[in-house]
Amino acid sequence: MKQGSLLMMRVQAIRYEARGVVSLELQGAGGETLPEFSPGAHIDLHLANGLTRSYSLCGAPEDRDRYTVGVLLDRNSRGGSRFVHEELLVGQMLQVAPPRNHFALDEDAMQSVLVAGGIGVTPILCMARRLAERGRTFTLLYCARSRAEAAFVEQLAGYGDAVRFHFDEEEGVPPDIKTMLAGRHVDTHFYCCGPGPMLSAFEDACKAHGYPNVHVERFAADPATEAVQEGEYSVALGRSGKSVLVPSGKSLLDALLEAEVQVEYSCREGVCGSCETAVLEGCPDHRDSVLSQSERDSNRIMMVCVSGCKGRHLVLDL
Repeated sequence: MKQGSLLMMRVQAIRYEARGVVSLELQGAGGETLPEFSPGAHIDLHLANGLTRSYSLCGAPEDRDRYTVGVLLDRNSRGGSRFVHEELLVGQMLQVAPPRNHFALDEDAMQSVLVAGGIGVTPILCMARRLAERGRTFTLLYCARSRAEAAFVEQLAGYGDAVRFHFDEEEGVPPDIKTMLAGRHVDTHFYCCGPGPMLSAFEDACKAHGYPNVHVERFAADPATEAVQEGEYSVALGRSGKSVLVPSGKSLLDALLEAEVQVEYSCREGVCGSCETAVLEGCPDHRDSVLSQSERDSNRIMMVCVSGCKGRHLVLDL
């Protein structure tokens, strides 16, 4: 994994935000100005237990002296969120990958609908703040199991009638996403970050209503990424001149790493976007959860950690 671009940052504060949720405030080790970011961006934290995890930035982009992320203690944690909640301490140093954004906000849209599920509120909070600052019209639906598990409620309540809260414990039923999204103008932009079932309901609702401007951010890989490609293919590297054979059943990323090709990567699940690579020739078999349909159709970029080749040859800008 490339390390040269990582930032050395200090955990400046850890705050309780809701049941099972803490926020981390990170500052540069030397108090330096940090790389800029836009609403919807995330950073990768390289934790001391050897794991790397991606978290959405929820602070104000204009605060260039700090990054703020929210971390849910996942009931099925594989070690990342549990380490943050149980072992990370104020004052500790972390290596952090600079912000990337595959969930960008269209700040010029006249109307936006923001849908958050649980800890998916983190990028949505940042988006709502920017839209309010720009005087744009937006509606925000924040869903959680209970009010006690909902982070940043007080901040969002400050936007008044633009925000609607749905807590299953109080309502007695899950949210009806399709009904809630009905009747919007076709030019409205729709954004959703949350657990898989919510994202599926959101995408189905937008499709049923005929809304074209749909944006999602996933916590975990889409089930489609689990498939392993059958049949080998070759990959030519445009910059280095190398050629790599990818055997049946092996990921493109593993084949590149075994050939000692320098590739930046992190999640290995197609959700963080760090392994984005330009495609010069060939047709990728896209299996990521990052690219939009139009980006997939263009075949100009791919996520090499999970995606493969539809044919027998690719040329990558590596």
